[in-house]
Amino acid sequence: MLVGRSHECDNPSWVRRLPACSSPAFDVSVSSREIDAEVRRRLRAGEPLYHVHAELIQALKADLLITQAHCEVCAVTPGDIERSGAGAPATRQLALSASSLHEIFESILLISKALGLDKEGEILVRNERGRLDKVRVRAAPFRRPTVVAVEWTDPVFVMGNWAPELAEIANGEPLLGRKGEYSTAIPAEHVRDADPEYLIIAPCGFNLERTLQEQAVLERNPWWGELQAVRKGNVAFADGNLFFNRSGMTVSQSAEIIAEILHGVLFGAATEGVHWRWVGSPAARDQGHASVSRT
Repeated sequence: MLVGRSHECDNPSWVRRLPACSSPAFDVSVSSREIDAEVRRRLRAGEPLYHVHAELIQALKADLLITQAHCEVCAVTPGDIERSGAGAPATRQLALSASSLHEIFESILLISKALGLDKEGEILVRNERGRLDKVRVRAAPFRRPTVVAVEWTDPVFVMGNWAPELAEIANGEPLLGRKGEYSTAIPAEHVRDADPEYLIIAPCGFNLERTLQEQAVLERNPWWGELQAVRKGNVAFADGNLFFNRSGMTVSQSAEIIAEILHGVLFGAATEGVHWRWVGSPAARDQGHASVSRT
């Protein structure tokens, strides 16, 4: 049933064999500061962030186009489709918007209904909710540490939307980001003032390899080395693109990853080194965890 994808759709891996029906409108390989500046410039000027390949979509004879209306930056919007003419003359469109886990699962049900697969959608959502419940139960016996999740490094954006919910399910206490609200830019010093026990760095649209390049950006902050998370080696760099920024079928695994980071709880094979990686001294992290266990 799926005949095309956006340039960002890569999960599960087989979808990469489908034609990409969009592409970024500017160079996204530059620094995080330059990306942010160019996005802001384009929004002010009314210039597109994405190119939608209308002729390709029409050639694929798509009956349904799925877009998102939650964020004008993160992915193709209904406005992008309208400007491109890809929806002409009468292709059905479904624009999703999710700021919470409930809304993510409601979006899945909307898609299943649009495809005439209502029952399958209900089963899928029930299974994913059950998976989150397992994380909640497994993580509950542990002490609840504080955590800040960063969605962009320059400037610093802290994760809002559903990310604080995931942290709470994994028995963490999220700081700075607010449930159900947009991720927002904050003065970097607010991270210093919060001084969380754990930091999760997962920039929007960056895979793990690209995220690791942001270490140097964060280390330019003069107070970075003073953070207890840094001193104890509790800084995890993660694949934000696949997990932390995506309002879809990876949210349950994202909660599992957070539980692995905060408590060492595993759900199947370890994901450390695959989807996330510690940055800092292992000796400092071991010592920090030993101190926590004694309190």
